[in-house]
This record gives sequence, structure tokens and C-alpha cells, in this order.
Amino acid sequence: MRKTILFAFILLGTVFAQGQNISKNAIGLRLGDNDGFGGEVSYQRSLSKNNRLEFDLGWRDSNHYDAVKLIGLYQWVWNIDGGFNWYAGPGAGLGSWRSQYWNNGHDYYVENSGAFFILTGDIGVEYNFDFPLQLSLDLRPEFYFSSDDFREDNFGPDIGLGVRYKF
Repeated sequence: MRKTILFAFILLGTVFAQGQNISKNAIGLRLGDNDGFGGEVSYQRSLSKNNRLEFDLGWRDSNHYDAVKLIGLYQWVWNIDGGFNWYAGPGAGLGSWRSQYWNNGHDYYVENSGAFFILTGDIGVEYNFDFPLQLSLDLRPEFYFSSDDFREDNFGPDIGLGVRYKF
């Protein structure tokens, strides 16, 4: 048992000690289903060689439904090979929504609105080119908490493709 625990600590130390070459800043778009929000504006800020923060702002603006959400993620980044990295980390967010529609069956106008809180995580892979471009593909499961009728269920899986300019 002691050998197993010692081996696990050595393995983790080796993984965390690998040098990364993540950019100090990256800004761009994260495109995906995003649970009806569509694309997001995405910003990453490096904290150290293998840790960073990511902020994603998503919005939806249509004739009958408007919503906005902001997600913040803390990510650990591990090098796979060359410019390939994989990353994972926890996050949280919040947002608001508003719906408006005409109820023809009863001839009146209905308007609802509310706010929500999100607990989430993120796991993905990225490739950093030699020029200032980063491409990523990630999975971000989101758990929504709200006291109103924002969603019928409280879970939304989100797969996104990120395209960011590194600086």
C-alpha cells in the first residue's frame, strides 16, 4: 500500500513538474451548442507555467428570448507533446434570462425573467501554433441552479471549439 501511494505521488509530481509553454494571454471565440447560447467570447490569463484562468461570456438575443451568462474556470494545463496540451479544471458562473411571447390561446402577452447560478468543470485538448494562434476542443458539463423556470432540467453538456489569438 505504501509503495502504491509513493508511486502515485511521484507520478503526480512528474506530471506537474513538466514545463508548459502556455501564453500569458489569449482572446477569441469558443464556438459550440452552449445550451442555446451559441458562441462565447473567451479570454485566458496565465497564472503560472501550468495554471490559468479562463472567462467565457455567452449571450443569446432572439425575438422571444434573451439571456447572458459568464463562466469563470481555473485550469491546470499539462503538455502532451510539442504544442499539444490537455487541460482540466473546475468553474462557476452566473447569468440572467428573459422570455416574451404572445399566448394566442388566451390573448395576452407573457413575460418571464430570472437569474441562475452554474457549477461547471472543463476538460479538453489544445494546440498552440508557432505563430499566435491556439485551437482547442473541450467538454464542459454545466449544472444550473435557479428558483424560476429557466430550464426543465438542471444539467447541460457543452462541447466547444475554441479559436484564440495569443499575446
